[in-house]
Amino acid sequence: MIQPQPSGTEPPQAFRSPGELLRHLGLTEAALAFALDPHPDFPFRVPRALADRMRHGDAKDPILRQVLPSLEERAADPLASTDPVGESQFAIGDGLIRKYPGRALIVTTGACAVHCRYCFRRHTDYGAVGLGRQLERAIEVLEGDATIHEVILSGGDPLSLAEHRLIDLIQALGDIAHLTTLRLHSRTVVADPERLGDPLIDALAASRLRIVLVTHVNHAAEIGPSAQTRLRALQNAGITLLNQSVLLGGVNDHVETLAELSTTLFENGVLPYYLHALDPVAGASHYRVTDLHALHIMQELRDRLPGYLIPRFVREVPGDDSKRPVEVGPTIATSTEHS
Repeated sequence: MIQPQPSGTEPPQAFRSPGELLRHLGLTEAALAFALDPHPDFPFRVPRALADRMRHGDAKDPILRQVLPSLEERAADPLASTDPVGESQFAIGDGLIRKYPGRALIVTTGACAVHCRYCFRRHTDYGAVGLGRQLERAIEVLEGDATIHEVILSGGDPLSLAEHRLIDLIQALGDIAHLTTLRLHSRTVVADPERLGDPLIDALAASRLRIVLVTHVNHAAEIGPSAQTRLRALQNAGITLLNQSVLLGGVNDHVETLAELSTTLFENGVLPYYLHALDPVAGASHYRVTDLHALHIMQELRDRLPGYLIPRFVREVPGDDSKRPVEVGPTIATSTEHS
């Protein structure tokens, strides 16, 4: 049984076990509404910065729920997959994925600041992804394909790369004449915002490419003072800021929660972009929200918020040329979106 951490004990910069984190929060396993998995197949990692956004003594904290390995992950689900969005069929080697016309994605690293239990790449065999020569070969492929106009840096999390390596990559991409846009997807902005240093922001601002940073924020509580400072610096550097979330049962599947998230994002210069239906990730089915419930939430959001604060509710379907909107069905009354 996990016991509360004695006062005065300094926690690590990243928690590597649920027990460490629960002690930091003054919680025991007995306080949880579910049983922890003592031997999860997806490693546990939570940075101190994100842990400090969790409510002390609250076993139902929505951030905590996203990171604790539960025995629910072992439940059999015939609809779940270890490749839930079918990325493997679009991988062209050297960490490159060509899925949509005009765009290419670089899996820059397998490392990430936080291991979210619902991650659609939790089963990816990263191997040596993003190491040395492999990134160089990816650049060579991009240089030779003039049909590619936008490059997306993903992972893991691109901000997990050493800062100088990421800056070198940004500069190398800027030297490819036919590229126009660089997009980075990152959860680190809220999970460990101090990793987003001024030299990196300066390199993004100096690039000739249009820069888009897509943050991954699921709950307003994740946005603390440090993240606000970093988002303000990005905005001042002229970088377009968007957000994508995942609709997660027990975390953000309430209209009040999502309305607060959209409002908080906008207050910090970020536009809500996508709200994803949960991908059919093996081990994450306990987070699933039915489409009917989700569409009711989206209808209520339209009744409460202006249109620019309402994310597009989408699902990624393997083989589709774009994300598929989850539309209002005949059982849901149509609501007029505010202008």
